[in-house]
Amino acid sequence: MARCRLPHAPWLVALAALFAANVFAQSPGPTRPAAAAPAASAPRPAASAAVSRAPVVPLDRVIAIVNDEAVTQWDLSEQRRIVLQQMKASNVQPPSQDVLDKQVLERLITERALLQHAKDNGIRVDDTTVERTVLRVAEENKLSPEEFRKVLERENIPYANYRDDIRRQILIQRVRDREVDSKLTVTDAEVDNYLATVNAQAGGENEYLLSHIYVTLPEQASPDQIEARRRRAEQALAEIRSGKPFSQVAASFSDAPDALQGGSLGWRTPARLPSVFADYVRNMKKGDVSNVLRSAGGFHIVTMEDMRSRNAPTVVDQTHARHILIKVNEATSEADAKARIDRLHDRIVGGAKFEDLARVNSEDATAARGGDLGWLSPGDTVPDFEKAMDKLKPNEVSAPVRTPFGWHLIQVLERRKQDVTEAKRRDQARQALRERKSDEQFADFLRQLRDRTYVEYRLDDR
Repeated sequence: MARCRLPHAPWLVALAALFAANVFAQSPGPTRPAAAAPAASAPRPAASAAVSRAPVVPLDRVIAIVNDEAVTQWDLSEQRRIVLQQMKASNVQPPSQDVLDKQVLERLITERALLQHAKDNGIRVDDTTVERTVLRVAEENKLSPEEFRKVLERENIPYANYRDDIRRQILIQRVRDREVDSKLTVTDAEVDNYLATVNAQAGGENEYLLSHIYVTLPEQASPDQIEARRRRAEQALAEIRSGKPFSQVAASFSDAPDALQGGSLGWRTPARLPSVFADYVRNMKKGDVSNVLRSAGGFHIVTMEDMRSRNAPTVVDQTHARHILIKVNEATSEADAKARIDRLHDRIVGGAKFEDLARVNSEDATAARGGDLGWLSPGDTVPDFEKAMDKLKPNEVSAPVRTPFGWHLIQVLERRKQDVTEAKRRDQARQALRERKSDEQFADFLRQLRDRTYVEYRLDDR
């Protein structure tokens, strides 16, 4: 029987990093124009001083239609402002404004298309989920909710706007979960094959710090379109070889979502690399830049920024624990769940057996095993659960603990040091293979969604 885990929510960690970077780097932003005003007449000599000193309010205008929604000049300007701050913080040289505007506009169009897809398919995010996510972001930055609101106020970021940003990101992640991640499988045979390949390499497995440029192709591209996109990739490669920084060329030429971050892919194992250049990368040295590589989706250029070994043995402190979970959901309110877990805690303190109460009351798959979670390594459970568990002595029972899953009681049975090198290698291989499949299939999904989206550009309208 598979062991029950209380996994992290990886998108939440990424969300915390993303929005923390945005909040703590942003300067006060402009106010969205409420509406386009009538054209002003020529100023009169007799106009009062107060009128003559009145600030000029720029008119907002529609620059693109995405299906049936408008993208305005204000949307573009505000997103450009945020992107420029992020690029400055990352020491990435921005491209020219017209190229940057094109990149930012495409990002906005893709986001609108994703949000419309979510709406059309009944994907929703309730207010409670948004508030819990904001709270988790605050905790990641070691701030109380009140302190976090003050940071937003200091940066002139309305709390309602920030919540809307969080809601959009969760919606997009739920689209990805539904359309891609929920359909992925990684078989034991795939893990075995991957590890066999690693074991056959001299020196074992490495991790690579990479950046890339991705020039996409539309679905069912014509030969002329393919040739035009190939020439664009070749032009990007020529600029890199002439001495331009890779990050600057990526920001100007790449169609990937990470283009404006210089095309950085971060640290990745071979299993997490797009298959088109996974084998190519193994033979690269630090500082190398690939030729133009072709995949079904387009053309790629990759550079090796650094590499490191992952062969050190892993010995961790493991905890054998069990728990009782009372979920908070549509059927059970926060107050009801807390009251139930408090009653169970009182019964255990009064002498009832933990495992007996778990079998009858716990609301997850471990109930049949008396709540037994087996041996847990660091990172196997969500942070709130792990933090509470680590404070317990063997046979000690925790006070009620709140996690994103609901309310828990935790009992630690024993602890040990364990060499988990092989198990960790298999888990990492499986996760890396899953993430690679997810990245590739989500990129294909975005490309197909973009091709199906009606877009009318109005940049030239005056």
